[in-house]
Amino acid sequence: EVPLQASGGGLVQPGGSLRLSCATSGFTFDEYAVGWFRQVPGKGREGVSCFSNYDGTTYYHDSVKGRFTISTDNTKNTVYLQMTSLKPEDTAVYYCAVDFGPPRKCQWDYYGNWGQGTLVTVSS
Repeated sequence: EVPLQASGGGLVQPGGSLRLSCATSGFTFDEYAVGWFRQVPGKGREGVSCFSNYDGTTYYHDSVKGRFTISTDNTKNTVYLQMTSLKPEDTAVYYCAVDFGPPRKCQWDYYGNWGQGTLVTVSS
């Protein structure tokens, strides 16, 4: 299982933007579902956004709808998470992962190939 490495995190002020990237090798995203998840200490891993290449459906957590956008570049085997209007409550470690199974929920236990994640801190 090849870990997916998320990158692009950092410190940003409230209202700012960041774009996270996640690239992989060994398989192509265009055959599976990909997702972004986040976790803060003491809490479980939360599905932020997932995209299914099976049927083109996209999921966003209610707290990020209208602010975050997931996209893929299948020529680069890369998935992105564009984050705008960031809030302090978006502070977390963000992970990308892949679901090799059938179309289903954006739920962390369906996903695999977890990497180290990238820290996003939203603070003034």
